[in-house]
Formats: sequence, C-alpha cells, structure tokens
Amino acid sequence: MIFGPLFMILLLAVLVAVVVLLVRWLGGLTQGSYQPHQSPPARTPLDILKERFARGEIDKVEFEDRRRVLGE
Repeated sequence: MIFGPLFMILLLAVLVAVVVLLVRWLGGLTQGSYQPHQSPPARTPLDILKERFARGEIDKVEFEDRRRVLGE
C-alpha cells in the first residue's frame, strides 16, 4: 500500500529527468557550430596585441613596433 505512491513519485522523477536530459541533448545539437566540448577559437598574438592596445596597456608607438615584429 505504501510502495504504490512512492513508486509513482520515483517513476515521475525518472520521467522528468529523462525529458530534461533529452531536451538538453537535442538543444545542444542545434545551437550552431560551437559545441561545448569544442575549444574556442585560438587567439593570435596580433589579437592579443590589439586587445592590449584597446585597454590602454601599451601606446601607439609600442603597438606599431610590436606589430612590425610580429609581421616578420
């Protein structure tokens, strides 16, 4: 008598978990080209240099000098 309701609650919990996992799996397949298991695109040294210049860590002269060195 007591196991009937407990079994129904357990069955409902398992069913909800399966539906949630299925939706997350299917949603992950349709999010575009980037998948969570893939690493993000690598930044180049020039990208990092541009970011440092944009943040104000280096001035224009230093940026140009380092950009020329990277170009060689």
